[in-house]
Amino acid sequence: MFNADFNDTLSKNPTVDLYPEEHRAAIDDINDWVYHSINNGVYKCGFAQSQEAYDTAFDELFSALDKAEAMLTKQRFLLGDDLTEADIRLFVTLIRFDEVYTVYFKTNKKYIKDYTALSNYVKDLYQTKGIKESVDMWHIKTHYYTSHPKLNYYAIVPKGGEAWWEGDHDRHRLAKKPVAWMA
Repeated sequence: MFNADFNDTLSKNPTVDLYPEEHRAAIDDINDWVYHSINNGVYKCGFAQSQEAYDTAFDELFSALDKAEAMLTKQRFLLGDDLTEADIRLFVTLIRFDEVYTVYFKTNKKYIKDYTALSNYVKDLYQTKGIKESVDMWHIKTHYYTSHPKLNYYAIVPKGGEAWWEGDHDRHRLAKKPVAWMA
């Protein structure tokens, strides 16, 4: 729906297709494991009510992050040269990971900034026209750290670290073709 239904009324870039017909099966496959193991995986860790549930979710989350790291070591985006909704789905969790999920949801095995491919991938997407403007780290942190009294009774919002996602990246070296609208 968000890919095309608003093209005639609200879209600033109606020609951008993040769910192209020829890639839908692959996008759906990636979305399936990214959603269950990463997007929802951080919540499974954070809201686990037993050590066993937490341990299972934790292991599944980091296995999926390792899988994404391996994929993105070889190609710029999850489907090669084409930015798709699968990349956006992964990005929204990765951009929050170091500042929120490692502490708040106890996903502290490794930071995203410690993964070579994933950290450069986050930088690449963050610095893409239209994406950076949609990320407000103050709002993200304030929302998470103040909305779950059982997890953070006093609603203390950590200051956080340096905005590493604004630094230089090397993702263009993996591109086989330019993505004109992303510049």
